[in-house]
Amino acid sequence: MQEFNPVRNKKMKNTDIVRAKNGWLKSHGLGNDYIVFNSKTIDFKLSKEVIQRICNRNYGIGSDGLLVFIDSIKADFGLRIYNPDGSEAEKSGNGIRIFADYLYGMEFTDKKKFSIEVGGSVVKCEIQTVRGKNDVKSILVEMGKASFIPDSIPVKFDGEETLDMSIFIEGRELIFSTVSIGNPHAVFMVDNLDSIDIKKVGPLVEDNQMFPNRINVQFAQIIDRKNVMIEIWERGAGYTLASGSSSCGVVAVLNRKDMVDDKVNVHMPGGTLEVFIDKNNMIRLRGPVTKIACGILLA
Repeated sequence: MQEFNPVRNKKMKNTDIVRAKNGWLKSHGLGNDYIVFNSKTIDFKLSKEVIQRICNRNYGIGSDGLLVFIDSIKADFGLRIYNPDGSEAEKSGNGIRIFADYLYGMEFTDKKKFSIEVGGSVVKCEIQTVRGKNDVKSILVEMGKASFIPDSIPVKFDGEETLDMSIFIEGRELIFSTVSIGNPHAVFMVDNLDSIDIKKVGPLVEDNQMFPNRINVQFAQIIDRKNVMIEIWERGAGYTLASGSSSCGVVAVLNRKDMVDDKVNVHMPGGTLEVFIDKNNMIRLRGPVTKIACGILLA
């Protein structure tokens, strides 16, 4: 039976664009959804409690986080990212792609290449149309370089690089590596993802005392040198169908250990993202963005 989708490939009308600019736009990157607000058009303070309510899937709009459009003196545009628990995130690959699509789709820019300041760093974005004219796009984001220095993550570790460390969870020793892609990640290798209950183990790792600022958690299963499957537990958000920065973190660790190539497809429950590492160790991420809804916040 063909899936019923009455809004598939529906173009945004001018009234929708105005509504989204003055209110909010909700989009997802492979099931990882964010709500975008323009800081210049909201008339309320984004307190921790307000963010939690907006992201709540029963009492609010519901999302994996908020993206707030701000001014920047370092880049073409500025962005702040908030987790659904009200904490601020340094970086999000899906969030940046969604925000880039918002900027282009809401006509804040007609350029397909531009820069965004987020979490103290500047990332370069490129709108790459895959099919259709302007409705379905692939966004390429320059995510920066990976760091394995303990203080950059941060993680309590005496070694020079954060590869092949150990942690005890419920009496079981697990081997993992940590990396920063502008935000922190703990990457665990497994032979079979079905052997791990990430919804149980994830929060125990996230809040472990080894990580002063908590940490994002990924379990990875290598298919071959060009393909990896991962499951994700996001700091401040919980179980997530897809994550751009997590994909980059996993590929950075596995590439450093010479277990995968420089171009890798990262398969997640929500879909697949492409991660590239160039000769200068710059990491780039490519994937789709899908608009869901726009509106005005009433309560």
